[in-house]
Amino acid sequence: MYITRNILLLVFITLLSSCKENNSKAQVNSESLDPVETRSPNTDFEPAFKEQTRAPGMQTETDLQIDILAESIGRPWGITHLPDGRLLITDKSGFMQIFNTDGTLVNKITGFPEVDTDAQGGLLDVTLDPEFNTNRLLYWTFSEPYQEGNLTSVAKGRLADDEKAIENPEVIFRAEPAYPGILHYGSRILFDKDGYLFVSTGERSDKETRMQAQNLNSGMGKILRMTSDGSPAPNNPFISNPKAVPQIYSYGHRNVQGLSLHPETGELWAGEFGPRGGDEINLIKPGNNYGWPIITYGLEYSGEAVGEGIAQKEGLEQPNYYWDPSISFSGITFYNGEISEWKNDLFLACLAGNHIARIKLEGDKVVGEERLLDNEGERFRDVHQGKDGKLYAITDSGKIYKIGKKK
Repeated sequence: MYITRNILLLVFITLLSSCKENNSKAQVNSESLDPVETRSPNTDFEPAFKEQTRAPGMQTETDLQIDILAESIGRPWGITHLPDGRLLITDKSGFMQIFNTDGTLVNKITGFPEVDTDAQGGLLDVTLDPEFNTNRLLYWTFSEPYQEGNLTSVAKGRLADDEKAIENPEVIFRAEPAYPGILHYGSRILFDKDGYLFVSTGERSDKETRMQAQNLNSGMGKILRMTSDGSPAPNNPFISNPKAVPQIYSYGHRNVQGLSLHPETGELWAGEFGPRGGDEINLIKPGNNYGWPIITYGLEYSGEAVGEGIAQKEGLEQPNYYWDPSISFSGITFYNGEISEWKNDLFLACLAGNHIARIKLEGDKVVGEERLLDNEGERFRDVHQGKDGKLYAITDSGKIYKIGKKK
């Protein structure tokens, strides 16, 4: 009996020790990592709420397969996929290209309206008509030479049956007024679930144009919502205001180069360049004012304050999350592909940051951030989930990356 008791006690102690060890491991594994940003901020602004910036770090546990599919493809800017899964990529020089998912070039598409290719201009983003299988229509944004300057324009046209040209191209909207600048055109484009187009524009960067972002009679610095012929979408927030551009959905934006719809909620999220610091992501609500250039968490490139040097003001929306210093991200996309731990995460193609950022959300709050491919030294311009459930990214140097689960 004594021996039996001792054996039972020993087993109990062993089990208890094992449980403590397992619990300890579980606790360590569940602890958040330090924020991925280690540089000092440019400003001493206090965030408006906890984890509005520098959220805890996180690390992907899935083994990844990362492939460079193609190099030196030109000056890519936007990427989407055709119904059969092939990749459609815009080039700032004024054309598009179709690639197989192994990186081989299928066709170059020409016949687009003239683009202004200086600096940040060119043929920019592209999306497919929801009825592409029957009408073969593409919609794209571009910097159009217009009047005494240029502006962000939206156009559509039919992809020819041989996939080598655009037929009957037509400009359906111009974000007036025109301005002789070379910066901040925006401009992403996508369809919502109701078949309306969301389009983002920039405020053209210069101090003399910045307040256009606050003016409802201007197409600059806005997110727009329109029909497939460029008319204002029904129920737009300012459609009954005779002094407003009726396509305006939200305003007070600096330079939105990222738009994506949450795969479950359908909510629109936007990514926006700040100046020296102050890059931000926002959950976009109709009619809201997102503050630029009145409030920002960034500085002028000179180091001086922007405007009054404030980051918060009543009536102006706070970013859901911001970066200081800037990581300068362009295209963004939500993910619901083959990697389960990435479900509904937001991915950002970062330029100056030279990485792809993975952002985990709980509701409208950021709870984790990770940096991927940060050893590649590339300026990532856009990121897109393909039909095959993998992530595809393009870089300013002309590369196509494919990111998926290692088999």
